[in-house]
Amino acid sequence: MTRMETVGILHAGEMGAALGAALRARGHEVLWASEGRSERTATRAASGGLRDTGSVDELAGECQIAISVCPPHAALDVAATVAETGFSGIFVDANAISPATSNAVAERVMAGGATYVDAGIIGPPPSATAETRLYLSGDVAHAVADLFDGTPVRATVLDEPAGAASALKMTFAGWTKGTAALLLTVQAAARAHGVEGALLDEWAASIPELANRSRTAARSAATKGWRWVGEMEEIAATLASVELPAGFHQAAAEVFRRSPDLNAETLDENILDSVLTAILGPGSTPDRCTPT
Repeated sequence: MTRMETVGILHAGEMGAALGAALRARGHEVLWASEGRSERTATRAASGGLRDTGSVDELAGECQIAISVCPPHAALDVAATVAETGFSGIFVDANAISPATSNAVAERVMAGGATYVDAGIIGPPPSATAETRLYLSGDVAHAVADLFDGTPVRATVLDEPAGAASALKMTFAGWTKGTAALLLTVQAAARAHGVEGALLDEWAASIPELANRSRTAARSAATKGWRWVGEMEEIAATLASVELPAGFHQAAAEVFRRSPDLNAETLDENILDSVLTAILGPGSTPDRCTPT
C-alpha cells in the first residue's frame, strides 16, 4: 500500500496543477504557494484540491516532497529559492532541462539539505482520459514513483544516475517540438517566396498529413512557444555537450521566440496565418532576380 505523503507543487501551472490533482485524488495532501501567482493559477489549484500555504517558505516547511514544474528558464531560480528555506526532503525537478542544468539544480538543492530526483514529463496533463509519462532517475526515484501508483501518471524509474530522465525528455522533445518549428519555418519560407500554394499541393499529394501537422504546430507555437524557447535552448545544450550539432534547436528557439503569445481560448481558424506572419516578420519578401 502506498504511504500517504505531503507533497508541494512548484508551481501550479497547467501541468503542475494536474499532477497535484492526481496526487490529491490518490489521497496525498498537496500544497502550493500562491505568493506572486495569478488568479488563474489559484483557480486551477483550488479546483484540484491543492492547499495554499501562501509562501514557498511555508510550503517547504510542511512537505516531505517538493516537485518543481515551471518554465525551463526558471528551474535554477526555483531550486535556489527552495534551497534557501533549508528544505531537507526530496526535491523533484520535473522541468524540461538539459542534464547539465539538472546537475546544477541538484547541486543547489543538495547544498540546502535536500535529496534530489531528476524527472522528465512526456505527454499531456494527466486526467481521466489522458495518461502522462513521468520518467525518474536518481537514488530515491522509486519513492517518488510510488506516489503515483493508481493515478493517470505512469511513473517509470530509469536505471541510470540523476540526469538520465532529463536526457530522455530532451531527446524526445528534440524531435516532437523541433520538427514543429521546422515545419512552420519551411511553410513560412514557401510563403515568402510565393510558392506556399504549390507546397501545400505537393504536401497533399505526397505527405498529406503535413498540412494538419502544420496547423497543430501553429496552435502550439502561439499558446506554448514562450515556454519552448528555453526548452529548445536546453536541447541545444544537451546536443552540444556530446559534440553534436546544436544549431538547429537554437534556430527552433528563435522560431518560437518570434511566435505570437496568444490565449488558447482566443484562437480562430486564422491561427496558422498569424503564426507564419509573425515568424516571417517585416521585410520578408525576397528580392527576385530579373532576367536580362
